[in-house]
Amino acid sequence: MKLYGMGQSRSFRALWALEESGLEYEYIAVKTFTDADDPASASNENYLKLNTQGKVPTLVDGELILIESGAILNHIGRSAPAAGLIPEGDLAITARYDELCCFILTELEQPLWSNGKHRFALPEEHRIPAMLETATFEFAKAVATLDQLLEDNEFAIGNRFSMVDILLAQTFNWALRFEFKVPQKYRELRERHFQRPAAQKCLALVE
Repeated sequence: MKLYGMGQSRSFRALWALEESGLEYEYIAVKTFTDADDPASASNENYLKLNTQGKVPTLVDGELILIESGAILNHIGRSAPAAGLIPEGDLAITARYDELCCFILTELEQPLWSNGKHRFALPEEHRIPAMLETATFEFAKAVATLDQLLEDNEFAIGNRFSMVDILLAQTFNWALRFEFKVPQKYRELRERHFQRPAAQKCLALVE
């Protein structure tokens, strides 16, 4: 597998998943906001053939190309079932896994991306400063909901590390980097999971 990514963006969760999975992979660093003539640029024509949005991550597995981080994590998990990163067997547990993944991707991270878009990612004429306050409100609301969805355990699903833990830790890391208010227990969650050897190896690779 080949993973195209940049720093601690959403691609970091895919890189972390690959490292946890034990699968062989190649990591290719991509640059954003750079000249399209740069071969490493996300705007370069060769990269746009893989990901027409010019974003990261992009995973290439043979003929398969995936550009959505949630789908990438699930594909990695299904490609390495022995790693146990996706729960199997119990319908209630798999339903809880699906619910938490969807909630993180659609509710918890959404205000973080809204913040980023309206601070630097969108062209200036399309930025709405008032969105920053809205994003802060929405993030706090999502965190309050997450309190009700998560049990007070070391891991999000059952008694072992899963893709949900990667999503949670990376999303709260994003929130801290963007200076959102993150409750102490979620700061501790981020710190605990980021101390895993796989996460530490990935951090060293992207920094």
